[in-house]
Amino acid sequence: MADEPHPQVQALLQMLDEGNIPPTFGLAPESAREQFERLIDLMEPTDVGEITGFAIEGPAGAIPVRAYIPDGSGPFPVLVYFHGGGWTIGNLDTHENVCAAFCSRANAVVVSVDYRLAPEHPFPAQLEDAYAAAEWASEFADDISGDPDRIAVGGDSAGGNLAAAVSLMARDKGGPALSHQLLIYPAVASPTVHEFDSYEENAEGYFLERESMAWYYDKWLRDDADARNEYMAPLLARDLSGLPSATIVTAGFDPLRDEGIEYVERLTEAGVDVRHENYESMIHGFVSLKAQIDVGDAAMDLLADELSTAFGG
Repeated sequence: MADEPHPQVQALLQMLDEGNIPPTFGLAPESAREQFERLIDLMEPTDVGEITGFAIEGPAGAIPVRAYIPDGSGPFPVLVYFHGGGWTIGNLDTHENVCAAFCSRANAVVVSVDYRLAPEHPFPAQLEDAYAAAEWASEFADDISGDPDRIAVGGDSAGGNLAAAVSLMARDKGGPALSHQLLIYPAVASPTVHEFDSYEENAEGYFLERESMAWYYDKWLRDDADARNEYMAPLLARDLSGLPSATIVTAGFDPLRDEGIEYVERLTEAGVDVRHENYESMIHGFVSLKAQIDVGDAAMDLLADELSTAFGG
């Protein structure tokens, strides 16, 4: 592993530190959401052909979504994207730059999902909404110039967790036939079952901190039974065979690094085709911060290329 973060990462961390931004675990959920939304100023959006917002039917009411549609004539492949934010913060706006970039670089329709958040809606509300969105895309993609036979799921951090869980659920339920899963520094472990060195090595000072992860889990999970559910923590699944191919990105200075790497190993052992890149000098969230971190932009290119390949492009 790299001895220290990339110079651009160090500059960003210093800027955030000088801004006296309180850690997530010291805030109420509403304040944490507002703080996360202020990071949008660091995120540079990408122009796409069309952006349209609407709602789809979910298990507990309407789910807001935002579709990013490329220029040209479809049908285009579809990426159903779940934003990060510890299942507690984040929304359609906080991840517009990532979704627009995937739309442009992979020439795909991207459906960004505004799933319900904890603690108002604990597990499994987020997964239920995410799965409903994947089902919707497989049935109605042609309404937004998409190809219902080429559907992938993806997400970062908590969204990577949801993408992995949706892939498991689709296999188990005979649901949508997914082409690919994009997992960007995913949270795939259980806080009560697994222990990883990366949580100790990167406990604080690198954007996502160990105590913030504990805060997220406390807000998201109702009890120990939730923490032992394989759809909550895909690493708990005994059988990972038959899942769609995967691209997994991890970061060296990220508490979630080791669980992502273990998931790569488990998928590979189960015969799933996996492309893994560990960016040793990066921190959690670096792909979203591609305007400040050149490696984040390069990682976005890799992810988009892998997605295009999975779609047969």
